[in-house]
Amino acid sequence: MIRSNFDRQCGAALVVGLIMLVLITLMLLAALNLGTTNFRAVSNMQFREEAIAAANQAIDQVISSNFTADPAAAAADIEVDIDNDGGPDYVVTIAEPQCVYAVQAFGADPSSLALPSSMTIASTWNTVWDIQATVDGGGNAGGAAVVVRAGVRALLGEAQKDDVCG
Repeated sequence: MIRSNFDRQCGAALVVGLIMLVLITLMLLAALNLGTTNFRAVSNMQFREEAIAAANQAIDQVISSNFTADPAAAAADIEVDIDNDGGPDYVVTIAEPQCVYAVQAFGADPSSLALPSSMTIASTWNTVWDIQATVDGGGNAGGAAVVVRAGVRALLGEAQKDDVCG
């Protein structure tokens, strides 16, 4: 009896087909893993940028208040709503603003013309403040943790400068 080539190659085609299926599956899994890794990296960058924006927004809130009157009272936890949905997205911890240095202000700046008469040129001081905002990774959606520092100059009277800057 004569056997044809077709009968002898049926098993080999099955093995080659299974090997090709495994290789294609491995390539798809590698591509999926690469795509997932890229998505996580972009998401982490977005959460970090949102955390920085939240910290900057909290610093702006502190700067717009009269923080130089009582720096200890400016230290607080501020809830920030980045996406304006009514709920806080990030909790920003503001450290007590620190007076870095003070120098006497000479000359009348145009902005100082509206100052009260008690703040004469001789008794005004340019003070520089360091304000630090910290976003903890556990209290927000993305888990991003950042520390943002800002320097602010404030014009103070001599008595107030002596009280808060030492």
